[in-house]
Amino acid sequence: MREQLRNWLLMKSEARTNFFTKPVNLYYMLLVSTLSLSILGVIMVFSASSIHSLETKGSAYAIVLRQIIFLMLSIPMAWVLSRFSLARWKVIAQFSVMLSIGMLAVVQVIGKSVNGNHNWISLGFIDIQPSEVAKFLMILWAGFILAKRESNAAISVNVITQIAPAFAVCLFLVLYGQDLGTASVFAFILAGLLWVSGVRLGVFASVIGVGFAGIAALIISAPYRLLRFSVFLDPFAAGQYKNVGWQPAHSLLGIASGGLFGVGLGASRQKWGNLAEAHTDFIFSVIGEELGLFGTLATLALLCVLLFAIFKIALRAKDPMVRYVSSGIGCWIAIQTILNVGSALSVLPVVGVTLPLVSYGGSALVATYMGIGFVIGAARRDPEIFAELKKSELKWLR
Repeated sequence: MREQLRNWLLMKSEARTNFFTKPVNLYYMLLVSTLSLSILGVIMVFSASSIHSLETKGSAYAIVLRQIIFLMLSIPMAWVLSRFSLARWKVIAQFSVMLSIGMLAVVQVIGKSVNGNHNWISLGFIDIQPSEVAKFLMILWAGFILAKRESNAAISVNVITQIAPAFAVCLFLVLYGQDLGTASVFAFILAGLLWVSGVRLGVFASVIGVGFAGIAALIISAPYRLLRFSVFLDPFAAGQYKNVGWQPAHSLLGIASGGLFGVGLGASRQKWGNLAEAHTDFIFSVIGEELGLFGTLATLALLCVLLFAIFKIALRAKDPMVRYVSSGIGCWIAIQTILNVGSALSVLPVVGVTLPLVSYGGSALVATYMGIGFVIGAARRDPEIFAELKKSELKWLR
């Protein structure tokens, strides 16, 4: 009996090891986690936005229908992008920095302000946020530059001087529009790219120090940011609860009231006017309230699977540009997840960024799927993964 138990445990251990080490499973993990998070996002956007949508647009379905439309556009777009050749991506990458800076500059000229952030362009029937697409384009450009530097040993220019100035311009334009959250994402993407490029630890620490000093200066220079920063650890503080502490306080109340399995899908009480931006910045709180600890852990598990697949695919990439861009996309999704969940749990100040693939936002959803489309293409160019995909009966997977 003991021998049979040992053999069974050994067999299970081998199966588990084979699953995570078999390259093609990274591809399936990427697809399944992406689609699962997207479906979860549609469900939770509908639940979190129905009251707000009914009050502002006259229909409980108006917001979720937009999310569904953008999802239906994003999925085939990602499929097309995943079929792009590496040569085509390199051509696009050469111009993506100009596209990014151009879009961000246009926003400051003809854009509009939403909740104090001047980072939107109105198309009449819908508002778009170019800074979301600029995140992907800047990662693409930086990956191209870093790969070119790695491939050409004669290039001795410091890696920071190669990519940091362009990121600094983007940061300036985003901050000019008063969007500290998006600027923080750009800054952390730059830090992630510098880390994977192999800069010396001392230099990396200096860059991080300068970055945090800059963020601190921006917080101190704006009274409303300073208030947000001062209350995030205690949003229930007297005198602040009904002001800047209102959102993080009610986010915590929602999560705390969810218990293990939640109050039930659609039964959130905080979304009834107490929690602003429930379907965007604080959708994680609604998940916690309606689906409980089980729902929040399942959401985080799916995001971890997605990030695991992205970084593993990046590590397997033979081409340096694919490795850098895929790593940058992983850093982008990771930092947005940390900032969004941290804000909802009140362990970080509220900075106003979406939860990737889950929160409402057409621009964010399209941009994220652009990045995932690139990673899917990177996986398909892996000889071992593609050899297994060719055996699949589902032709669209190949």
